[in-house]
Amino acid sequence: MSIEVGSKLQGKVTGITNFGAFVELPEGKTGLVHISEVADNYVKDINEHLSVGDEITVKVLTVEKDGKIGLSIKKAKDNPTQNRRKPNTSKPNNNRGRTESFESKMDRFLKESEDRLASLRKHTESKRGGRGAKKG
Repeated sequence: MSIEVGSKLQGKVTGITNFGAFVELPEGKTGLVHISEVADNYVKDINEHLSVGDEITVKVLTVEKDGKIGLSIKKAKDNPTQNRRKPNTSKPNNNRGRTESFESKMDRFLKESEDRLASLRKHTESKRGGRGAKKG
């Protein structure tokens, strides 16, 4: 079985470093699971998740021309919705349940930015004695 991008393989952890884990794959090849590809949450210490000798399932992310193989444990899991971000529903939009278009979001953002910038200029110039400041 050849090692191709997108394929899921069984491997054995052969070494652990502070940046990832080396995994022995079929055909005697070795790949690297970067620390960011070990778990869905932040991994501070890879040793809390993996040990040398662990049998794991990995997904092949990259196969470089020089033979380097990039692997992922978290993408090998069968839960594809896990990596998707949930939409931010904390801020209500003013369209009464309708989805706000990109243009209206951009217009609102620009207006709010201009208002904030004008307010900021007004307050900082009067404190620094810049243009329009009262001299006394």
